Amino acid sequence: MEVMGSKLASKDAVAKYDVPMVPGVNEAVEDPKKAIEIAKEIGFPVLIKASAGGGGKGMRIVKNEEELESQMKMAISEAISSFGDGAVFIERFVQNPRHIEIQVLGDNHGNIVHLFERECSIQRRHQKLVEEAPSAILTEEMRAAMGAAAVNVAKACNYSGAGTVEFLVDSDRNFYFLEMNTRLQVEHPVTEMITGLDLVEQQIKVAQGEVLAFQQSDLQINGHALELRVCAEDPMNDFLPTIGRIERYEPPVGPNIRVDDFVDTGYDIPIFYDNMIAKLIVWAPSRQEAIELMKGRHQSISH
Repeated sequence: MEVMGSKLASKDAVAKYDVPMVPGVNEAVEDPKKAIEIAKEIGFPVLIKASAGGGGKGMRIVKNEEELESQMKMAISEAISSFGDGAVFIERFVQNPRHIEIQVLGDNHGNIVHLFERECSIQRRHQKLVEEAPSAILTEEMRAAMGAAAVNVAKACNYSGAGTVEFLVDSDRNFYFLEMNTRLQVEHPVTEMITGLDLVEQQIKVAQGEVLAFQQSDLQINGHALELRVCAEDPMNDFLPTIGRIERYEPPVGPNIRVDDFVDTGYDIPIFYDNMIAKLIVWAPSRQEAIELMKGRHQSISH
């Protein structure tokens, strides 16, 4: 967790495993003049990123040399205030990327498998809104290659438990390692639905010292799952997080519909926490059927 908690340390750890990475520098940059030299070598636009960052904080897109210094100072300032660490690095900005992540699971005996991918490309302000599994663009060959790369990332830090390896995929379907999240993520239910595995149960078994009860060859994708994050937002104010009282709350129910929430009618949404208040997850045999079910067009679907 310590290694993967730093984007710079994680890049250094996975380098020896030949995991594809976005062109850039794997060291902290503080001098704006050096940053300009690096950016020219990589090619604009570039992305300035906080090493300890997450959720889009400490991240700035720089389109030209003139704005680099000011954007760098803003990224460093935001990184210090958000994470207490002002280290930033520079890499090429991948335009119009897809955000695809691989769920991994390892035990304390050196066994690591991947549980296929989730696509999380629909985002607002670098926060995911829609997640689905499997991705609609991956071929079996690409899925296998990304899965193998994710397992290598987990091996690079001797990882055990449930984790997620995130990748960017460009328009030519080249994929690049982004970061590893050493925890169970918000979107884990879509993986559970297509694999039939309970990831929380698996985490507990790993923590108890048990050996994984399955190998990679035992795992397969069954059907298609979608997840929508339900957030408290103000659509009249650029969908920014907001507070207020829930006057009416009626979550959907039915076969292959799952709602993870903590709110009810009359609940007052506070200002102190993340604005996500619920997750709506559906499963169906195909992607189109899952979309129809998510729209509320219920059909009798057996899982």
